[in-house]
Amino acid sequence: MLNDKTILITGGTGSFGKQYVKTLLARFKPKKIIIYSRDELKQYEMAQVYNDERMRYFIGDVRDQARLKQAMDGVDYVIHAAALKHVPVAEYNPMECIKTNIYGAENVIQAALQTGVHRVIALSTDKAASPINLYGATKLASDKLFVAANNIVGNRSTRFAVVRYGNVVGSRGSVVPFFQKLLDEGAKELPITDERMTRFWITLQDGVDFVIKNFQRMHGGEIFIPKIPSATITDLAKAMAPDLPTKIIGIRPGEKLHEVMCPADDSHLTLEFHDHYVIKPSISFTTSSDYSVNNLGETGKPVVQGFEYNSGTNSAFFTVPEIRELITRAMR
Repeated sequence: MLNDKTILITGGTGSFGKQYVKTLLARFKPKKIIIYSRDELKQYEMAQVYNDERMRYFIGDVRDQARLKQAMDGVDYVIHAAALKHVPVAEYNPMECIKTNIYGAENVIQAALQTGVHRVIALSTDKAASPINLYGATKLASDKLFVAANNIVGNRSTRFAVVRYGNVVGSRGSVVPFFQKLLDEGAKELPITDERMTRFWITLQDGVDFVIKNFQRMHGGEIFIPKIPSATITDLAKAMAPDLPTKIIGIRPGEKLHEVMCPADDSHLTLEFHDHYVIKPSISFTTSSDYSVNNLGETGKPVVQGFEYNSGTNSAFFTVPEIRELITRAMR
C-alpha cells in the first residue's frame, strides 16, 4: 500500500513521527517521506538518525496553509500529528492552542484537497471524548473538521479519517519518562494525582501499526479507536518503583479521574470490531458507505445503547508485571 508512495507527517519530529518513519523504512519502500514541522533543531537532530535519501525535511507551521500546500504537492498519504498537547499550557494559552489544533486542522484539510492527497489520517486523543479541558475541546473540534471534510471532497479521491487512542508509553511528556527522571535523580517518593486514576495505555509501535492498518480500512469519516488495556496510576508507580512510597498531589487543572474514548452519547454511532471500535459520522455524506464492513472485509456490529469505553470500567487492565514489561519494550 505504501510502496512507491509519498507520505507526509505533520509534527513529524515528535515521538510518533520518528517511530512511524522507522517503521516505514523497515517494512515498506516509500518513494519519499516528508517531515513537516516548525522546529529546525529537532529536524536537524532527526536528520542525523534518519538520513535515508528518501527523507525530506520541510520547515513549516500548520498555521501556514500556503506552506502546507507547497509541502503536499505530489503527496499520497498524510498523517496529521502536529498539535499543542500540554493540558495546563493550553489552559494558560488558549488562543495559541486553538490556532494550531483547530485552524491548523482546517489548513491541513484545505491543502490536502487542493493538492489531491489520496488519504489523510488525523491523530486524536482520548481527551477529545467528552472534553473538560481546552486541549480536549480543540481536538474534538479538529476531529469534527476531519470527519466533515469528507462531505466537501466533490469528485476528488481524497478521504479523511481520525485515529483516537490513549496515553503512549514513553512518549515525550507522559508520566513514564517523568517518573524515570525522578528515579534517576534519587527521588524518595513518587507523586501521583489520585489513587483512583486510570488511563488507557498503548505502545508507540502499536499506535503506528494501528494508523497504518486504518489507511487500509478506511472509507472516510470514521473515528478509529483501538481496544487497549487500562492501568491504574498506583500500579504504574509500583511497576517502576516497587519499594518507593507515593505522595498524593491532587488532580491538575483539566484532568479527569478516568478517560473515555467512546462516549455513551455516541453509542448509537459506535461499531465494535474484533480489535477496535469505529465511531461513524453523525452526518450523511453525498457518497454513503457501509461502515459495518471496512475495506479489509472486517465486520463490526453496533454496541448496546449507552455503551461507554471508559478506562475505569475497561474489561482489560494491565497487571504490575505486565506494566513493567510494557515499559521495558517501549524504552528499547
